[in-house]
Amino acid sequence: MRNNALSLAVLLFGLAITTVYPNRNNNLTDCKISCADAFFQHKAEKSLVKIDSTVIVRFFKKYSNLKKYKSDVNALYKKRKYNSIWYDSEGLIEFANLLYSKVNQLAQEGVKSQLAYQDKIDLIFSENSSEKLTATESELLLSAMYIFYAKKVYQGIDIEQIREVGWFLPAKNLSYLSLLNSLLGDPQLLDKNEKQLFGQYYKLREILKKYRKIEENGEWNLISLDSSVWEYKPTDNAKAIGQIRQRLLVTGDLKHDSKSNDYDQELMEGILNFKKRNGYKADYSITKSHIQRMNIPIENYIKTIMVNMERCRWIAPELTKAEEYIIINIPSFKLIFKRNGKTEFESNVFVGGTMNETVIFSSNMSHIVFSPYWNIPKSIVDSEIKTALDRDKNYLEANNMEWNKGKLRQKPGLNNPLGLVKFIFPNSNDIYLHDTPAKSLFESEYRAYSHGCINVNNAKELAYLILKNDPDWPVERINQAMKGEKEITCILKKRIPVHIGYFTTWVNDSGDISFFNDIYQRDDRLAELLFSAD
Repeated sequence: MRNNALSLAVLLFGLAITTVYPNRNNNLTDCKISCADAFFQHKAEKSLVKIDSTVIVRFFKKYSNLKKYKSDVNALYKKRKYNSIWYDSEGLIEFANLLYSKVNQLAQEGVKSQLAYQDKIDLIFSENSSEKLTATESELLLSAMYIFYAKKVYQGIDIEQIREVGWFLPAKNLSYLSLLNSLLGDPQLLDKNEKQLFGQYYKLREILKKYRKIEENGEWNLISLDSSVWEYKPTDNAKAIGQIRQRLLVTGDLKHDSKSNDYDQELMEGILNFKKRNGYKADYSITKSHIQRMNIPIENYIKTIMVNMERCRWIAPELTKAEEYIIINIPSFKLIFKRNGKTEFESNVFVGGTMNETVIFSSNMSHIVFSPYWNIPKSIVDSEIKTALDRDKNYLEANNMEWNKGKLRQKPGLNNPLGLVKFIFPNSNDIYLHDTPAKSLFESEYRAYSHGCINVNNAKELAYLILKNDPDWPVERINQAMKGEKEITCILKKRIPVHIGYFTTWVNDSGDISFFNDIYQRDDRLAELLFSAD
């Protein structure tokens, strides 16, 4: 109510200015802003709470377990000229209650943490407590609570720890002052703020709520695993089939449960949905490995969702605001090309194996090389090719290889490991996208085969799309350049952002969640950092 009255007062004051000075419309907007600022400043000056740097120092000596927030709290007040944030002339502002409520529901944000001195903060909002805090203590406790909440929900673990888990996408910059101002101006942003958090975060948050409800209702029942049965196929009958049917209902892959133990057409459709969501080959067989996957405890899935919500906190939302960009998710073995917010292209990929992990980072694609040479890494020359040369003096000629400036390379051609096109985005890891002649390998569910680069199944189609609006590169010229006869470079007129990420779970635009194998074993390490942080 006070906020409405305040807005009305500012509006009436602005209208009064218009009436008295009807010929000064050009300056009206500036006048309204300055008058509003003066009005708010006046309310701040009337606050009963007095803060200065000395008061802040004394506070953190008394509340020593909050010292980690001292510098951020001090900076916040310094920028606000040490005016009160949480109190005005009428007392505690309503936003303080909203923030307090959100802090008490941190589990909904996938966070396991509690702020020190929570019992003291509770006193601020308790009308019946005999113990009372001073207004200054309450003010600074609330500011520490705000920094705590902003760090946990909008920022995540420290940048050094993010690097420790091998994440080198651009770090997100978070201004606690700007965030606070936006939340004070529009408290609804506490529920959803896509200017601060990557949109995938909110999709995962909804799924987290769903999976916790499943856990609460006891619907994640164990599926019988008969050691004598390797797989189930359509028309089979077994107790496990009825249990699988119930599980697929719970996960949303089936719309209703007939409770039948027969593997019928309805279950076939549910199995296809389950397999498509989780990166399996789209067929109707249900093997032991599929049942073992279904029998993973639901608390493990919940932990996976929380870990990936944390990864979302590290991503600057503007990364996905570009007109066009490419994103590769390592665990899903997928590449997606986005243009104007829509998925224009999707392809299966290979990524680096466990001994040659693909690095998580961002860069900008600058050029495309058609019919490329393969400059063979020295490690491969030393470990493989020198031995082959000792056995066969004609090895280089037989494999279309040659020495060039003291280094070995394979000439362009249909059997070149880079295929007929590679996509270059300069980076210190010497990683790029490229075609491959080994197309049959894309049929495998597990595709971590490469030495670190990313092999693209439909590389030619990707080249077509990237150069779609370039009149200098029509389809005919691309086809000619990809005959494997001569290396030809195309410099892109506009660079395209490329983001290589690592998400072991992902929610699509339809709200369906996919879970992928943690091929580099990174989830547990991140969970350890995330859940041990206070």
